[in-house]
Amino acid sequence: MTVTAPTIGLLHGAQMPTLGLGTSPMNDSDTAAAVRAALESSYRLLDTAENYHNEQGVGQGLRDSGVPREEVFITTKFNKRWHSVDGARQAFENSCQRLGVDYIDLLLIHWPNPAQDQYVDAWRGLAKLLEAGSVRAIGTSNFKPAHLDRIIDATGVVPDVNQINLNPYKVRSGPVGYHAEHRIITMCWSPLSPRELLDEPVITELAARYQRTPAQIVLRWQTQQGYVTVPKSSSPQRIKENISIFDFDLTSDELAAISGLDRGEAAVTDSDVFGH
Repeated sequence: MTVTAPTIGLLHGAQMPTLGLGTSPMNDSDTAAAVRAALESSYRLLDTAENYHNEQGVGQGLRDSGVPREEVFITTKFNKRWHSVDGARQAFENSCQRLGVDYIDLLLIHWPNPAQDQYVDAWRGLAKLLEAGSVRAIGTSNFKPAHLDRIIDATGVVPDVNQINLNPYKVRSGPVGYHAEHRIITMCWSPLSPRELLDEPVITELAARYQRTPAQIVLRWQTQQGYVTVPKSSSPQRIKENISIFDFDLTSDELAAISGLDRGEAAVTDSDVFGH
């Protein structure tokens, strides 16, 4: 039986798979092989970025797979050098060229870089790309609620997605609550890190109970809460395992027990300080 991830509706109308392939860190060659393996395992969401230096590998893997472009949802992100209205369009064109595609499904500002103070203009540029139909959805990555307030107040345009570092050690209740209030989809990066997470007794006990891998338990915890998640793997076996999570449900008590591993916002990289 072929397992596919269900989709979730985005604010501006696109349908996005709830689980996809993360590609950081991987070089172009490894990325192409992983993308092909993922698409052969019925993945239809691929996550990359300018800063991962593997967009060409994503495009190569897509072409090698034979899966039609229109069946695949591609997410990429751009760096702070493009934080202007015109810069956002240039970043879009650069990514299209590297990927070998003529449109992008979801384009994100990778980090807000508030010290540079140009992310509002970058957001205006993304809004123009959305209006022109060059992208199907637009969003942010690593934005705090205060950053999101600012771009929404300045433009009236709400992001489809905010991609944040979220896993059971970093439950992120504050940002997630803000996202829900504004109909922004929460997307999780590094959903299975650090490795010690998968050795936590609550995770391993549930894995034994459901006859699943610890990674599958964590990914189900994310998707059951309505998040999109993009675990990175270059192993065809793990790639297949990671998407094989939609035929069981954790109970509300089990979800809460996993959330009890939260270490708070202090464990999260501060996007007011870090960025590229």
